[in-house]
Amino acid sequence: MRELWLLRHGKSDREVVCPDFDRPLKPRGRRAAQRLGDWLLAHGLRPDLVITSPARRALNTAQLVSGALGLDEQLMQEPRLYFHGIEEIKNALADCPASAQRIMLVGHNPDFEELLTELVGEDNLPDAEKLLPTAALARLEMPDDWSELEADCAKLIDILYAKSLPE
Repeated sequence: MRELWLLRHGKSDREVVCPDFDRPLKPRGRRAAQRLGDWLLAHGLRPDLVITSPARRALNTAQLVSGALGLDEQLMQEPRLYFHGIEEIKNALADCPASAQRIMLVGHNPDFEELLTELVGEDNLPDAEKLLPTAALARLEMPDDWSELEADCAKLIDILYAKSLPE
């Protein structure tokens, strides 16, 4: 079974005066990313490939989760994940190797929530004010070809919220 994981970056520090791209994680965001990585490791869940937005908060989130999983070598930066819209995210997925069965993307809202809604269908999502708050991971069952991602082609497996995981 092929899976796509959409991980929204950890809580960023909006009080730091810097360009949006350079905004760092808050300590709370770093802890949440580490907790999520530790939980995935404990449950034997590992992606084949980790692709992250190059924005600092997303990259740091990806590094923390990948580090916990021992996947530092599989971490790739992809500029199309930084607010380029869902078509560019789908194009980035289409460029992934066919051999990758589980891909984790680390990036931003609103693009990730829009992609999740398109792939799964609005009627198949939990009723929540915000589907992907910071440090949330949506796991989707996907079709066999990363380049053929039509509306309603995926099935939601679950959404993990780092804040709900044990310390």
